[in-house]
Amino acid sequence: MLRAVNVGGTGALPMAALKSMCVAAGFTRVETYIASGNVIFDSKAAAERIKAELEVRLHAYAKKPVGVVVRTAAEMAAVLAANPFAGSKPKTAYVVFLDARPPRDALDHAVGVNGEKMALGKREIFIHYPNGMGRSRLRIPAAKAGTARNLNTVAKLAELGAMR
Repeated sequence: MLRAVNVGGTGALPMAALKSMCVAAGFTRVETYIASGNVIFDSKAAAERIKAELEVRLHAYAKKPVGVVVRTAAEMAAVLAANPFAGSKPKTAYVVFLDARPPRDALDHAVGVNGEKMALGKREIFIHYPNGMGRSRLRIPAAKAGTARNLNTVAKLAELGAMR
């Protein structure tokens, strides 16, 4: 089964190192996408096992905990389809991928809101940054455990998954 993995907090992790870790873990048809911790591969292992295996390898490499979020190709496509901000520019719309469903009141605890729009997904938080993410002061405590990707990246990962 094809898996898309988003690795958060990797700093200067070379994508070649991430790819090597995936191959060493026994994953096949490993392919990275841009230098921000995105990798797709085939594995019959459960998402929890994949996550645990990669987190151990990343911790050994980075000398600190590094979070991993796993989705199937179908789940990635579903996230893209569920985007509530489809009319916005893809570079201003982001998805924070989480391991579990966000709390129903997650957005009530957001601080620094200045024009951003937010919506909850199944295991995601969607955010539209009309003035750009870099200028935003938005903080969502429930998003701290996740990793964010803009809709351009999500669309590309969904496309790569569909091509396999």
